[in-house]
Amino acid sequence: MSKSGSRVADAPGCPPGALLPEPLSATAATEMAVKLKALADPVRLQLLSAIASRAGGEACVCDIAVGVEVSQPTVSHHLKVLRDAGLLTSQRRASWVYYAVVPDALASLAVLLGVADPVGARG
Repeated sequence: MSKSGSRVADAPGCPPGALLPEPLSATAATEMAVKLKALADPVRLQLLSAIASRAGGEACVCDIAVGVEVSQPTVSHHLKVLRDAGLLTSQRRASWVYYAVVPDALASLAVLLGVADPVGARG
């Protein structure tokens, strides 16, 4: 239930009383498991939240590594895991790499978890 008392099931396409419009297919479940596994690490959650909390959901690796208690190569590894899971994109600009959150990936997680106001759906 969201703070307003409405449920995800209240969305168009959801049968009354259901939390999701339909069960996940095997392919969708596999893709979702990759995303959830990538997020099941405190450092990766910190990095993703550091990017998502920046204006535009984008940040330079130099900005997001600050405050994370691991070495730069470890930060790079974690960012690669998040990228491979489809949660982030990256773009090289001069000597820096900028990472951006994939709003659709977070929105699909939000639907699965029953979050009524997923990131990227805010107007």
